Amino acid sequence: MDVIPAIDLLEGRCVRLYQGDYSRSQVFDDDPLAVAHQWVEQGATRLHLVDLDGARTGQPVNLNTIAAIVQAVDIPVQVGGGVRDHQRAEDLLARGVAQVILGTVAIEQPHLVTQLCQELPGKILVGIDARDGRVATRGWLNTSEVPAIELAQQVARQGAAAIIYTDIQRDGTLEGPNLEALRELTTAVSVPVIASGGVSSITDLLSLLALEPQGVSGVIVGRALYTGDISLTEALQAVGPGRWQDVPPADFGSSAFA
Repeated sequence: MDVIPAIDLLEGRCVRLYQGDYSRSQVFDDDPLAVAHQWVEQGATRLHLVDLDGARTGQPVNLNTIAAIVQAVDIPVQVGGGVRDHQRAEDLLARGVAQVILGTVAIEQPHLVTQLCQELPGKILVGIDARDGRVATRGWLNTSEVPAIELAQQVARQGAAAIIYTDIQRDGTLEGPNLEALRELTTAVSVPVIASGGVSSITDLLSLLALEPQGVSGVIVGRALYTGDISLTEALQAVGPGRWQDVPPADFGSSAFA
């Protein structure tokens, strides 16, 4: 199972939000590039970057920082946050991003998800961020009436390479992942699911590893890495180096999630 460090960008700094609340952000480092190097040195096989400013505004606010990180590391980087049109997705891929994460558009512009999945096979992930089982959009500021499982089934049919599932009420809390919701989701879809939110210990990672046969292919870890509750090196030893280790660069985002 992949253990994927998260680098959340807000005003050019590496931060973590508590339950998606922008007013409760905590700055962990003023130099996201240094953070990226740190995770690579500790064995990361993939990075998860989110432009939080972009998610809130719909504009590519931290593009230069993202580009600098992608150019500086030799592992695939997946990027989300404010990707709401075709051009933005293509710009990120042109800058070397391995996979682009769509979120809000899965609700507001489903036709765009279908188009991008067809034109860029294997390159499109869909982030489903749920609050009480309902999908939240626009940087988690709005909550729709769409059930997370219903959207997951929709994007799976549209051709998403994988689904990133985040339980907002667990995110940044270190309270453990929502295993029940993940079981329901993996039962409902056949595409790989990457878990996110609440991971606080190696025990949590092992609990997620037990769901790997059901379709949980990876886990995104944020706050627990920054606080030291989880050592990335120990996490990789506990659950494996991740499926990306032996995937050639040309295949990033294609056969790896097949």
